[in-house]
Amino acid sequence: MPSTDAIFVINAGSSSVKFQCFEVMGGKMRRLYRGLIDGVGVRPRMRVSDAGGTRLIDQTYAVREITDLPTAIALVSDWMRGLEGLNFIAVGHRVVHGGPDFATPVEIDRDILEQLASYQELAPLHQPNNLAPIRMAMNVAAHLPQIACFDTAFHRSHPAHADCYALPKSLYDEGVRRYGFHGLSYEYIADKLPEVAPEIAHGRVIVAHLGSGASMCALKDGVSVDSTMGFTALDGLPMATRPGQLDPGVVLYLMMHKGMSAQEVSDLVYHQAGLLGLSEISSDMRDLLASDDPRARFAIDHFVLRCGLNVGMLAAALDGLDAVVFTAGIGENSPAIRARIAERMAWLGAQIDAEANAAGHTKISTPQSKLGLYVIPTDEEWVIARETLACLSGG
Repeated sequence: MPSTDAIFVINAGSSSVKFQCFEVMGGKMRRLYRGLIDGVGVRPRMRVSDAGGTRLIDQTYAVREITDLPTAIALVSDWMRGLEGLNFIAVGHRVVHGGPDFATPVEIDRDILEQLASYQELAPLHQPNNLAPIRMAMNVAAHLPQIACFDTAFHRSHPAHADCYALPKSLYDEGVRRYGFHGLSYEYIADKLPEVAPEIAHGRVIVAHLGSGASMCALKDGVSVDSTMGFTALDGLPMATRPGQLDPGVVLYLMMHKGMSAQEVSDLVYHQAGLLGLSEISSDMRDLLASDDPRARFAIDHFVLRCGLNVGMLAAALDGLDAVVFTAGIGENSPAIRARIAERMAWLGAQIDAEANAAGHTKISTPQSKLGLYVIPTDEEWVIARETLACLSGG
C-alpha cells in the first residue's frame, strides 16, 4: 500500500508542546492528528486526537518523567516515528524571533540555525525550545527539510516610524526595534475573519491573544498595524511570569541600587513577574480565578486594567475600532476574563451578551453593542503547515 505524503508541525512554547500532522494531496492539506503536551515540570499531560476529535491518547505523567521541554519534545518525536503509512516530506516549526533578517518561512540549514540561536537572549523562554526540535530532527533525519515559520513575520508590514524606538538610528539599523510577536496566531485569525465574521474582516479589529503569553494586535483590513509587544516578548500586557510594560528605569534601579546582575534581572522579568509575581500564588489564570485570596483578585484586576488600557492605545493606532476578537488559552476559555475586559471597553460602546459569552459563542456582543465582540479559536499549527507547504513549493 503506497504511503501518504504528510507534514508534521511542532509548536514548542515556554511550558508546552503542540503538534499536528497533515496529509498533503494535490497541493492541499487535511489534518490527521492534533496533540498537546502541557503542564511540563508541573502537571505533565499528553493528549492526542484524530481529525474527527476522537481522543487517542490522554495520559498524565509524574513530574520527574517530563521535567523540561526537551523531554517533552523527545516524547513527541517518538510518537511521530510510530505513525504508519505516512511519508513525511517536511517538519514545520514555530520560531518566535526572526530578528531583522527573516520575514518569510525558510528552510533551515546549520548556518541559519546558528543565526536564529543568536536571538535567544531576545526570547529566552521560547527560542531555545523552538530550536531544540529542529536540532534533534536534523540529527536523526538529515534528509527531511526543516522549515522555520516566524512569529515576528506578520508584523513586518509596520512602517519604520511605528516600529522604531526613540533611540539613535544606528541601533535601529542593528536590529533594536519593535518586532511584535504571536504573529502566526494573528495571521490565522486574519485569514479566518472573512469566513466566520465577514462583517468585520475588512474593518478595524483588535485581536487579543490572551494566554500564558499575552499580547494584542491591531488589524486594519487584515493587516497588522501595531502590536503591544516590542523588541522582546516582555512588553505590553502582563503575562503568566512576565511583567508586560515596564519603565526601563526600573531595570536601571535594580542593577544600580539593588546590585542585581543582568542575569538576575532576566530571571526576575522572565520567571518571577507577571501574574505569579503579583499574586505570589500561581502563574495560571485558572488557579487565580478559583482562589478567594485577595492577592489573586489583585493580580486579575491588574491584568484586566492593562488589557483595557492597551485596547485604547491600539484603537488610537487604528483611528477607531469596529471589533475585538478574543483568542488563545484565556481568551478562548475564560468567560469571566472576557466579561471583565468588556466592562473596561464600555466607553467604546461595548455590551457583552452574558449568555453567549458563557456558552462560548463566536459572537458575544449584544445586538445593541456599538463594538463587535468575538471569540475565535486560533490554530498556529495550521498556519505553520500551510507556510511549510508553500516554502517547499517555492511559493
